[in-house]
Amino acid sequence: MNLQDRFSITSRITLFTGVTATLLCGLLALLIMTAVHLYARDTVTREVAAAGGRVAVQMERGGPAYPLTGGEFRNLQVVDPSGRVVASTPDVRGMPRMARFTPPDGRNSATCVVCGGVSPASDCNIVVAQWAHRAGERWMVYSASPAVPPWVDPRLAGLVGVAAAVMAAAITYLGYRNVRASLRPVTAIRAELDAIDGDCPGRRVPVPATDDEIQGMAESVNRTLGRLDTALRQVQSALQRQRQFVSDASHDLRSPIAAMRAEVEDGLLAPEETSVPELGSVLLPSLDRLQAIVRDLLTLERLDHGMRGERHRLDLTELVAAELRNRRHPAKRVERALQPGVFVLGDGVGLARLLTNLLDNAERHAQTTITVSVRREPGGDCGGRRYPQGAAVLEVVDDGPGVERDKREVVFDRFTRLDTARSKDAGGAGLGLPIARQIAQTHGGSLTIEDSPVGARFVLCLPSAPAGATTAPADDGLSS
Repeated sequence: MNLQDRFSITSRITLFTGVTATLLCGLLALLIMTAVHLYARDTVTREVAAAGGRVAVQMERGGPAYPLTGGEFRNLQVVDPSGRVVASTPDVRGMPRMARFTPPDGRNSATCVVCGGVSPASDCNIVVAQWAHRAGERWMVYSASPAVPPWVDPRLAGLVGVAAAVMAAAITYLGYRNVRASLRPVTAIRAELDAIDGDCPGRRVPVPATDDEIQGMAESVNRTLGRLDTALRQVQSALQRQRQFVSDASHDLRSPIAAMRAEVEDGLLAPEETSVPELGSVLLPSLDRLQAIVRDLLTLERLDHGMRGERHRLDLTELVAAELRNRRHPAKRVERALQPGVFVLGDGVGLARLLTNLLDNAERHAQTTITVSVRREPGGDCGGRRYPQGAAVLEVVDDGPGVERDKREVVFDRFTRLDTARSKDAGGAGLGLPIARQIAQTHGGSLTIEDSPVGARFVLCLPSAPAGATTAPADDGLSS
């Protein structure tokens, strides 16, 4: 188990801050003591050299006054040319010369740290040797003082050490406080996240006004929660639509089944009054309605799973003309305005199904006339979408009562019928328009209801087929 597993972020950062502060403060204390030691050593060396220099000057002027006197912790010796000590301060009187070194040629003085000699072996002294010229001879003057220890003075060393320790402790404490303050928003964010559940998906974590990484993290968390909230609402909406779909489908399937059961039960109760042809003629409309509902449900299931037929380059005008020719016994007059050469990439079976659903809807609601038009629009907007390569536009207009503006999107919901009784009588189940719109969307287009002087005007917009394109990827589905 490593350090990250054993300690929290606060503990790790505090520990790091403490160790770093201790090392840096210790280094600073060492530098301070080293600087003070060097300054004290240089000061003592200058004082010792000055004391010996005074004796050397006195000798050159006729001789020093005896006995020699030095300051506190200052010792002096005068050595004649033969190497004999002729004068010294009281502390070193009667002792041999304190050092053997002499200034090098060309120099009048030299400094050296001497351990032992006239002092105990464990003691060291700063010794300055200086030449003194007297009667044509060179005498040697030694001046000495105890060497300055590295700690200079115990009180000073203690003061610097305590100051360094206090500084390290203060830095560590400030680092701890800073980490706690920095992580406090994280604690609040975590607490808020723990409190968010399915009962309050709209809650968001607090965003600190710190303009740092934690603020960015909080904003990212809120954006993620927003996406999850949207996804949850979509799932709930989808589940609600699925439940509504199942309920509506069950209701629409139950009606023809109930009708057929009633007819069969009547036939069984009075077989002598019922013939097979008569019973069949009564059951066939209900069977046709049941078959249409099942077919529409299967189509919706395939569209919901993204399955689509193989797409080819086809002439939308020819497809519409062929579908109009194949319609048997149209109940209303159909007027045509078909521009030739309007090409799209699409599934012919799916687009034919879309047109059939639009025509069936128009026939149920038109008074006398249905107008079908096909044209190509240059690059621009169509049905609320933009088509840079141009759009193929199919319009189906009836002269019926039309669709109110606030219900133009409602009619594309599954099992929605604005006139329920008439739709049931005509065999509609409220699935034709949703299927038509979904087919349009799988082709990269749109199906909308636009303004019209009279009746309802359904507008289909599809991307025009690029020049040279012949096929598009297939998925299997509507054409099977």
